[in-house]
Amino acid sequence: MKYTRVFVDAIGYELAPVVVASAELEDRLGPLYQALRLQPGQLEALTGIVERRWWEEGHSLTAGATAAARKALAAAAVPAGAVEVLIYGAVCREQFEPATACHVAAGLGISSAAAVHDVSNACLGVLNGMVDVANRIELGQCRAGLVVACETAREIVEQTIERLNDERSMERFRSSLATLTGGSGAVAVLLTDGSFGSTRRRLLGGAVQTAPEHFGLCRWGLEPSAPPLVRPFASTDSAAVLKHGVALGEQTWQVFLRTLGWTIEQVDKVVCHQVGGPHRDAILQTLGIPLEKDFSSFEHLGNIGTVSLPLTAGIAEEREFLAAGDRVGFLGIGSGLNCLMLGLEW
Repeated sequence: MKYTRVFVDAIGYELAPVVVASAELEDRLGPLYQALRLQPGQLEALTGIVERRWWEEGHSLTAGATAAARKALAAAAVPAGAVEVLIYGAVCREQFEPATACHVAAGLGISSAAAVHDVSNACLGVLNGMVDVANRIELGQCRAGLVVACETAREIVEQTIERLNDERSMERFRSSLATLTGGSGAVAVLLTDGSFGSTRRRLLGGAVQTAPEHFGLCRWGLEPSAPPLVRPFASTDSAAVLKHGVALGEQTWQVFLRTLGWTIEQVDKVVCHQVGGPHRDAILQTLGIPLEKDFSSFEHLGNIGTVSLPLTAGIAEEREFLAAGDRVGFLGIGSGLNCLMLGLEW
């Protein structure tokens, strides 16, 4: 995919207020650690995550997404009434139906003529939403679109801790490790045709590759419990996700470079999905990208799912890591397995 008239006018985000250290989670996992004779410090050592952030209990997903959207619109001086597409791309939703995007659109005062819907694709939801809006802009169907997301990890992590302490199984601990990295936050990405004023983040295009045969490696959903109840579960084969995810990333990277006509030396900066230290190091090494070209946030924000990559890009710009003229790669991957990489000129 290639674009000639699509710009990212703004990225707005909300950081969750409750800081939760990996050491704190380990304290709560005392029965498991004692039973398996695990030494404190395992979570940080295995993931590189020192802490993550959670919303307060009962926090509304819509409130987080709406707040991030208002920041993006204000930063670009684009009125809500000019937004012709609103997509909610998070894994976490208010309910099965209606689309959480409808609740956000109502809060923002989006036009009744706007297209409003949810997109679901694991950690790629926001990037997929960006492609949807970009395609509409390129076709002349709209001038501006918003992609929003709000993720919450508190509930699934707390339920996972309870289950781990009940079962005290090393196998369950391994399959739950990725879940324990979960953080919370919200993000909004505003894309336009560049007609609303000065802008400099141009979306040039990207590439998609998939490996759906690995659909079972990372799962989050509901499973039967004591009838007639169900309970949430999350399970990840981290080693297999790393192995096959890196292979898919390498495949996508080659297509990405060919599509944009870039060489690896012409890529100035990259922002990856924020999984953790081992995954970041493996993908960068495999793709031949020096560590100093990457900006990460997982150390203190954890894995925020769909929010991680765009929120990290927003922070990277604020800290002047991303500078005018940089060629930037957004390197996204999600369970499925799916990989989507986007190229931007900052």
